[in-house]
Amino acid sequence: MEIRELQAYANFFFTVFLVFLLYGYIIHLYRSEKKGERDYEQYANIALNDEITDAPVERNPKTIDKKEKGGKIDE
Repeated sequence: MEIRELQAYANFFFTVFLVFLLYGYIIHLYRSEKKGERDYEQYANIALNDEITDAPVERNPKTIDKKEKGGKIDE
């Protein structure tokens, strides 16, 4: 087996592996949106609502906890 043939096999299997990874990620996104864990539709407006005065897409629970406890928020 020459090196060129080995490279061709490696390229093919690596491409198939990446396709499985891509489809797995797409299925993960679809399932998490269906379960209600995340709403990816709201992230579509990030490019449109990017002013400093605009409300964040979702709240950060760490900063909410610090505000409730009266602690200093690191920025």
